[in-house]
Amino acid sequence: MKEPINRYLDSAVLQPGMSRKDAMQAIALAAKYQSKTVCVRPCDIDMAIKICQGTDTAVSVVLGFPHGCGLSDVKALEASEYIKRGVKEIDMVANYGFIKSGEWDLVESDIKAVVQPCKKASITLKVIIEASELTLAEVEKATEIVIRAGADFVKTSTGFASGGATEEVVAKMLEVSGGKIKVKPSGGIRDFERAKMFVDMGADRLGVGVSSIVAICEGGENTHDEGY
Repeated sequence: MKEPINRYLDSAVLQPGMSRKDAMQAIALAAKYQSKTVCVRPCDIDMAIKICQGTDTAVSVVLGFPHGCGLSDVKALEASEYIKRGVKEIDMVANYGFIKSGEWDLVESDIKAVVQPCKKASITLKVIIEASELTLAEVEKATEIVIRAGADFVKTSTGFASGGATEEVVAKMLEVSGGKIKVKPSGGIRDFERAKMFVDMGADRLGVGVSSIVAICEGGENTHDEGY
């Protein structure tokens, strides 16, 4: 690893039923451990930016979460609004119904709609393909499309579908990426050894549940299932 493990982490604070108080405490924990970003619900952007001000933890936000089925124009408007509020990174969900349909032109145009405002503002864009719902061939093609659309990262999972990151899928994404895009495994990463394994494979970022931060950064294993 080129950096300490915490600097690879996007700490997810995304449970829909989480109270404002719980979200505040989770965001503060991510900042305490200096995770690369804390990834929050759109409604928590302002609070997260305030908590993370002056820390080494940036704020990222999910878009089209968790199914990616919104209109592309609306996704672009969402991205523009989030950027205005000060986020540094956006994790958008690709329309994996389109992926399953083999409608690759629609997949690409949907991503490009969000790439445009992100590129204009120099905001990092990660695209979630929900790999647990796809065949390996679909993962390969989806990764190619995300590269072609101009995003910065391709990401395995929302953490809220049938599964998270697997070695097989991440290896395929890394193979296809060929250095043209960064890869972010997400989901099911709850201890240091698994986190390190994905980094050693070549991942540039890891999506982890906020309750796993202590286990990953200090050793041990988190057995609490929070979607991630």
